[in-house]
Amino acid sequence: MALAMVLPLVAAACGGDDDDSSGSTGTTGKGPNAADVGKPVEGGSITYGLEAETTGGWCLAEAQLAIGGIQVARTIYDTLTAPDKAGDIKPYLAQSVTSNPNATEWTIKLRPNIKFSDGTALDATVVKNNLDAYRGTYTKRKPLLFIFVFKDIKSVDVVDPLTVKVTTARPWPAFPWFLWSSARLGIMGQAQLDAPNCNKKLIGTGPFTLKSWKVGDRFVAVKNPNYWQKDADGNQLPYLDQITYVPVESGPDRLKALQAGDFDAIHTSDSLSIEKIRADSSLKGVESDRFGEVTYNMLNATKAPFDNQHARNAITYGLNREAVNKARAHDIPTLAQGPFAPGNVGYLKDAGFPEYNPDKAKSELAAYKQETGKDLSFTYTHSADPDTTKTAELQQQIWSQIGIKVNLRPVGDQSQLINIAIGRDFQMIGWRNHPGADPDTQYVWWHCDNAPPAACDNPVNFGGFNDANINKFLDDGRVTLDEAKRATIYEDLNREFSKKLYDVWGSYVIWDIASNKKVSGVLGPNLPDGSAPFEGLATGHPVLGLWVSK
Repeated sequence: MALAMVLPLVAAACGGDDDDSSGSTGTTGKGPNAADVGKPVEGGSITYGLEAETTGGWCLAEAQLAIGGIQVARTIYDTLTAPDKAGDIKPYLAQSVTSNPNATEWTIKLRPNIKFSDGTALDATVVKNNLDAYRGTYTKRKPLLFIFVFKDIKSVDVVDPLTVKVTTARPWPAFPWFLWSSARLGIMGQAQLDAPNCNKKLIGTGPFTLKSWKVGDRFVAVKNPNYWQKDADGNQLPYLDQITYVPVESGPDRLKALQAGDFDAIHTSDSLSIEKIRADSSLKGVESDRFGEVTYNMLNATKAPFDNQHARNAITYGLNREAVNKARAHDIPTLAQGPFAPGNVGYLKDAGFPEYNPDKAKSELAAYKQETGKDLSFTYTHSADPDTTKTAELQQQIWSQIGIKVNLRPVGDQSQLINIAIGRDFQMIGWRNHPGADPDTQYVWWHCDNAPPAACDNPVNFGGFNDANINKFLDDGRVTLDEAKRATIYEDLNREFSKKLYDVWGSYVIWDIASNKKVSGVLGPNLPDGSAPFEGLATGHPVLGLWVSK
């Protein structure tokens, strides 16, 4: 299922509950010899199997990046902030990010002496231009999605050569999370910002630079010899000389290529592949559902049949999620109760999401027919890869048993699937989203500015629901400074989704970075402030700490 784009520093930023009693695996490294052994070795190269190609390229303000694209972006670009192991947001390219008491003025101080891969300096002017490009006020760039993310920014100003001030329209305590935006908000060099071929002229401050890219074949990145970071022992990062990314849509095929020696590393969220990785003594695997995503069936509430509560109730009560999880994933992931995975603020072990009940489903079908005069039927849009198609077919079969007719609509390209969602050209669509961060980063996906019951005026709310309660929870969560109160707000929001059923939750996603035994350093070195690295893998992972033993 498709999207891994999340849009989204205060000392009070909350990392959530570390209790894994919900079934969260955490970053377990399950599988033989998962831990790194020995000291990093400089040099060498790896070939890495990606989930999908990013056909639109990496003009980041305008790009539509699923996880494959985010992984490549993390290779070329750095972000102003980044989360640590505890789930707290920390400065990265920024030396500090601070605010006034009511969180309406944010001062970003940059680290000195950092250069882009073309030799130009990282300074306040280029950072201002990047932020303006993301929010839609830089004339040479036309953002598609980020313009909605940053609508609460009033101005971005250069204070001095290494200081930028951002003024917001209202209190925004989670703003530093948006400077990371799930590793999507990389800072581009000025020449890339202004280039007509911005999507291919990649200039970042990251650990690698683009050597070549043949769409659908491979993306080759080579070591940036002037990278700004060193490890704790003073060794220059990155360790590798080269990374070659190869897109292979099928999870099982990526694993076969790894086992055959064609790949040195892969990422996968395919549960059956993860099961095989755990059992293969020749492989290493670092896996995590901490700060994770959720898979789900997203409903279009702007049109029939899912503008009707009875229709939403029927397909929710009528889907045996336990049977799907067992048949298609061998019960490896945990069934989701809402959009917030373990580790995230707002997570609830029991959010009241309906359990499978075919009798209630049939009752809701009858109520739907009484209101509309129609039997419930719909088209289910999904990724065309073989494994997702099998899951779609199983759900189709389960719904058919209670009298719901489902037509399947497979779509082959992730960018095309995203375009279908943006255009609301679907009734139900298989989806994956909401990786861990401050819950305010989910605002853009669910909020509407216009009054209900009209369809949502926010095109990034792909399902189009316009719910007064959800709007209020999101607005209150954005401006509330007290972290305990914010947690309560987002827990209430979680429960509201279980009542309105705009989405049918699937499972919390486990991601696995599998490799041969020579590859180490998946999570990377500590952050610049010494904090341990982030354990979430739903938005890719750093590559500056990857190394291969001789």
